[in-house]
Amino acid sequence: MLDIRYMRKNSSEVKQRLEHRGVNPETIDELLELDQKRRDLIQKVESLKAQRNEVSDKIAFAKRQKEDASEAILQMKQVGADIKSLDNEQTLLDEQVRKIAAHLPNMAAVDVPVGPDESANVEKRKWAPEEYGSRPHALEETSWVKAHYEIGENLGILDFERGAKVSGARFLYYVGDGARLERAVYNFMLDEHRQEGYTEMITPIVVNDSAMFGTGQYPKFQDDAYRVEGLNQTYIPTAEVPLTNYYSGEELPSEDLPIKFTALSPSFRKEAGSAGKDTRGLIRLHQFNKVEMVKFTKPEDSYEELEKMTLDAENILQKLNLPYHVIVLSTGDMGFSAAKTYDIEVWMPQQNVYREISSVSNTEDFQARRMHITYRDADNKLQLVHTLNGSGLAVGRTVAAILENYQNEDGSVTIPEVLRPYLGGQEKLEPTPHH
Repeated sequence: MLDIRYMRKNSSEVKQRLEHRGVNPETIDELLELDQKRRDLIQKVESLKAQRNEVSDKIAFAKRQKEDASEAILQMKQVGADIKSLDNEQTLLDEQVRKIAAHLPNMAAVDVPVGPDESANVEKRKWAPEEYGSRPHALEETSWVKAHYEIGENLGILDFERGAKVSGARFLYYVGDGARLERAVYNFMLDEHRQEGYTEMITPIVVNDSAMFGTGQYPKFQDDAYRVEGLNQTYIPTAEVPLTNYYSGEELPSEDLPIKFTALSPSFRKEAGSAGKDTRGLIRLHQFNKVEMVKFTKPEDSYEELEKMTLDAENILQKLNLPYHVIVLSTGDMGFSAAKTYDIEVWMPQQNVYREISSVSNTEDFQARRMHITYRDADNKLQLVHTLNGSGLAVGRTVAAILENYQNEDGSVTIPEVLRPYLGGQEKLEPTPHH
């Protein structure tokens, strides 16, 4: 949620910055007009309430003096009726203001590239293991390179067919070594983040509507969520929702900041609007595991913490020896709540392309304003914290990247060295008989 007081004082700047995020400037005019009407009404109601108190005193005085108070009583009734009618009008205006404000995205930080979509994103840096030289990956120009889903099916470790039979498209079973690899990947991630000072959590995977509103998924993206029928509850699209809402409505001790959480959770997404995209494989599923990182910081530290969180996600890829690059998302490609986002994209040799594996964002005080998460500054004034979130990483996409980057010509897959301790020292995934 944006600060309405800031919007009143800086309307032209707000209009320009939100226009970069696809908001029509007239929407801001409409919001500020309604807000002004609402504030005028509040003043009217206050003066009527003062008048009512005055009349009430007159009636009491007249009664004590045994005088006729009927005229004052009539006046009192009229004032009461006027207040009630204005209160109703104010409730209506409050609702209109809230509705428009709830659909406004965050303003982008000033250094974010301006542009309509991903074409305006800017590459910040790229990384590949030293032995690859100037090539982005080890398997360039090799005719036998297969897609991760083919490798997984040939090894008998990914079963999309039975996933579709039991649940529908974009669901799967991980089988045998596939399940063990997935588990090794997320345990490795959690252990790394714990060493970086994140507190590990296991969160609820069902949250209420106010939690979804708090992180900015609702009201705008309600159609993309898996709702629990008959209850105001939703299966989480990311552990960011329960992690960030952990402190909703609370004042945090400033000496505890920054606070860092990590959690593994399943994530559920309808993927509305992605028809025909990535229909095969682990890239775009309705249910997938993700290790999430969340931070609560003081405003002056949040951008430094954004850089650190991005490095925490990169660290996982570097230790897995997976080539990747980091891009800064443009104003038109960023998520609703974000003020600045880095996407980390991992190299997928079969498609010859980088694919998103993590998104790390600073939402500044946008979520904290919705959730009322505060701390006291050096002057003992109550301030909103800044919240940050990032995938550390999307687990299925990491498995996909390992299968493609570590595949061998004979159909086997070498297990990255850092994962071997989690797999009892196993060094390779070999084809097993199909069940």
